[in-house]
Parts: sequence; C-alpha cells; structure tokens
Amino acid sequence: MLKWYEQTAQDSDVVISSRVRLARNLANYSFSNKLKEEQAAELVKEVKTITSSLAEKANRKFYSCNISTLSEIDKSAMVERHIVSPLLAEKKQTTGLILSEDETISVMINEEDHVRIQAIVGGMNLEQAYEEADRIDDIAYEKLHFAFDEKYGYLTSCPTNAGTGMRASYMVFLPALSAARMIQKLIEEVGKYGVTIRGIYGEGTKSLGSIYQISNQKTLGNSEREIIDNLNRIVTQVIKQERKRREYMLSVNSDEIEDQVYRSYGILKFARQIASDDAMTLLSQLKFGADCGVIKFDREFNVHKLMMGVQPGSLQWTLGKNVGSTTRDQSRAEYIRKELPTII
Repeated sequence: MLKWYEQTAQDSDVVISSRVRLARNLANYSFSNKLKEEQAAELVKEVKTITSSLAEKANRKFYSCNISTLSEIDKSAMVERHIVSPLLAEKKQTTGLILSEDETISVMINEEDHVRIQAIVGGMNLEQAYEEADRIDDIAYEKLHFAFDEKYGYLTSCPTNAGTGMRASYMVFLPALSAARMIQKLIEEVGKYGVTIRGIYGEGTKSLGSIYQISNQKTLGNSEREIIDNLNRIVTQVIKQERKRREYMLSVNSDEIEDQVYRSYGILKFARQIASDDAMTLLSQLKFGADCGVIKFDREFNVHKLMMGVQPGSLQWTLGKNVGSTTRDQSRAEYIRKELPTII
C-alpha cells in the first residue's frame, strides 16, 4: 500500500494531505502531565495491548513500540513524516506508538493526552481520514475505558480539545499567497471561523517550502460533521485564492517565473551539496512550476515525496547512520540528483 505522502488525489496541487486526530484519555489514570513514571509505563503497556485487535479488525498490519527504544534518527524521521508529534518524540516520560504498516494510522500513547489516534491520507479527503480514525477509535473503545462526560464529551488534558476531541487538518501548499505576503491576512480571516493556520509540523513550528497546516480550533459544542464541513468550506476558499493568485502571477510575470523554475531545477540537478532549507525552497519552486505546467518531466514525479526524503532525519534514516552536516548536505544533493526526472 502507498504511504500517505506517496499518494496523489483531488486538488493535490494545493492540498497535500488530510488528517484527523482524536484525543482520548483513560478514565482510570490521571492526565499525562500528572502521571508518575511508573503509571506512565503501565499506561503505555495497557494501550499497546490493542495492537492485535487493530490488526485483526482493521485488516492491516500494525506494529507497536516504546518511543524510548527508537534512535534519535528514527524519531526525527517519524516527526518529519508526521507519524508522531514533536512533543511525543521529545518527551522524557515513557511514551509509546502503534503504527500501521502503510503509516496511514498512528496511535500516539502518553503524548499530551493518553491516546491520540491519527489518520492521514493524501490529497483533499478529510472524510476518508475521519472514517479511518473513527474505525480505530471504535476498536480501541472496546478494550479501553475512555473518560467521557455527558455534558462535556471526551475529557482532555487541554480544555480546547474537549467535546469530540477531534482536530481535523489539511496540509496545504501556498507558494503564490506566500510570495504575495498574504498569509498573515489569511490567518486573520480564517480565525473568524474557528480555524487556524500553523507551520508544517503544527503549533509553534514554521512553514517550510510554503507548506502550512490549516485546522479547526474549537472542538467543544461542535459535532465531527460540523468540524469537517466548516474546514472544507474554508479550505475550498483558500484553494480558490491560491489558484487565482497563481494565475495572476503567471499572467504578469511568466518569463521570470519560468526562469526561476528552470534555475531551481538546474541547481537541484547539479548541486554537489545542499542544505535542507535550501532544498525545500528550490523543491517548492519546482512543485509550483510543475503544478502550473511551466515545467514537464519525462515520468510521473511526486515532488512532495522528495521534500519528505530530504529532511535531516529521513535522509539519515535512508543512509542508515548518523552523519555530520557536511556529509548530510552532500548526501542530500546526491539523493536529489538520483530522484529528479528529466525535463521534456
């Protein structure tokens, strides 16, 4: 099965992926920030017992582990592939993970909440992501006693996640709006409708390669359907704005844009060493050019998959070892040269 970042789907020129995350807590444990280490280890062990049930009932392979058993490279690569959050990777207390073989489903154990069920799929398909997460939630519910209140819904460590406990998000590629310095205005506009725009890895992170996350802020008082519909309406408008801005840029500055796209390809194709931020900037320009038809390749090419592969953790994971920055930059350039298709 294709991993989410290998998939192409509806509106993938703007929407890279769709994700749904469900926050749950076990009723017989204190919230994670109040757990003692012994209780945290017991919690992780208990939640990991659902792994076999997930494999049986969801009809796919699942693996489980304690995060502490993973190398720093493994953790970094998982954060970069959006399998786990930066918080889970960095947390000193005992934490765990249940992961499907195709990386579509991950269950983070003892992050901010005891259980965070995440489903992520390629393109604009929040409904499919929700169906996946909801199915895993139902299976987990049969084994685990989640804290639930008739008035407040699912109880969570942070009150803003109470209610459905659901955070839905789209990862979007906004090069034209970024170039026009319109992101801050967009943040202010969508904020009026209970939606927020964050960096590539969520809250407190920056954008890389003009990639952002758009997600709901409010969970209490809204149903899952209302959250999805509201986010779909907002992102549909963002798609229209981004495409309109792209058309405008190409109509008034097509020669310069074409030159920039081809220069980016040239640097990527022939560079002997390149830093990750520089690679993301150039790959962003290449994706923009390919999406707009400015540049064409001799084979099908997923630029975003390459964006994932050039990140420091993912690159070292591919190499199978921890290397210094100079070797990493050289290996990154070699990896890009190998993966880039030929222009036609």
